[in-house]
Amino acid sequence: MPIDQDAFKQALRGWASGVTVVTSRSGDKMHGMTVSAFSSVSADPPLVLVCANRSSTTHGIIEEGGVFAVNILAAHQKDVSNVFASSKYEDSRLEHVGWTEGQTGAPLIDEALASLECRVSSAHREGSHTIYVGKVEAVHATDAEPLVYYKGAYRSLECAD
Repeated sequence: MPIDQDAFKQALRGWASGVTVVTSRSGDKMHGMTVSAFSSVSADPPLVLVCANRSSTTHGIIEEGGVFAVNILAAHQKDVSNVFASSKYEDSRLEHVGWTEGQTGAPLIDEALASLECRVSSAHREGSHTIYVGKVEAVHATDAEPLVYYKGAYRSLECAD
């Protein structure tokens, strides 16, 4: 029996996660999108995965260029997340944030908690998305606090002593 999609989405709202912006480049084309479906896969070799909706512009650029960067956002970067999640900025997202070009060519978001530069190792089409597994070729990290998303809102971490 198929499950109700609204019930499925409601259940997943209870999953607290960090917020990432996945960026990519293919030639002169660059794009990025806010992504919650991100995970580490392996430490040896260093692999991560991201899930990209096949209807997104970023998906096509990852597919063409074969590279992506996972920019793990810091607590003060709510506005960055919103820009990359909004269709209002679909064609100008990178114009609204500071970024530098990484060694793979993918844009690295300034002041991110961490950025992982990846080359596509494999791609798996499932449902409406493609699961891209990327071999991490470079890592840039800071000690900033993470931006967390839970039940449809940004949250802060409270550390228990």
